[in-house]
Amino acid sequence: MMMAAVRKSTNWFAIGVTAAVLVVVLIVAGVVWFANNQATSPGTLPESSAVDTETGAIAVGSGAKTVDTYIDFMCPVCNQFEQAYGPTLDQLVASDEITLNIHPISILDRASQGTEYSTRSASAAYCVAVDDPANVPAFVKALYAQQPSENTAGLDDATLASIATSVGASDAATSCISDGTYTRFVTAMTQNTPVQPGSGGIATPTIAVDGTVLANQTDLTGDPQKDIVDRLDG
Repeated sequence: MMMAAVRKSTNWFAIGVTAAVLVVVLIVAGVVWFANNQATSPGTLPESSAVDTETGAIAVGSGAKTVDTYIDFMCPVCNQFEQAYGPTLDQLVASDEITLNIHPISILDRASQGTEYSTRSASAAYCVAVDDPANVPAFVKALYAQQPSENTAGLDDATLASIATSVGASDAATSCISDGTYTRFVTAMTQNTPVQPGSGGIATPTIAVDGTVLANQTDLTGDPQKDIVDRLDG
């Protein structure tokens, strides 16, 4: 006797629910990916002959050897470094012995009462570099001359723009500053700051002489000849 074939019914409801769940998962994954990508994306790049958009360095001079400075414009020790070592670095640039690579970074936003002064001032430095890189050294020195104390609101954008104008920057730079054009770039580049030997995290100032990262506590004595020049000659 032939047995009737058993017909299996397909649970289309279950399949539909599974497909719907899969779509939701894919959407959530896409949103997470987009959010993470946005958080790490450098945003608008500061296109300038003086800016390395891979490292964030603003090059001053054209010497064969290099000194890299990673600085936060609210960092008082960075200001002390500028006063002690700046004149020597300027001389080395002027004599075409080095290229000074300035990396404006942001690690002290927490110390500006929520105004993110470190990020805004670093972004302003890139605005000046894109407008005319020749004005960057004067802008950096002017920011140090008017450096706000930690745990204050810092300088507002109008003041940053005024300082930029005072060193020769154009209206394009002031608009760039007020727009915060390179704030995301600053955040992305800050993550690339090298860690000093023996340190557990990034700090400012961080100095590299011809590619060798110095340890502030042992390698920076306050003597530019010993700490910078002799290393370049060694």
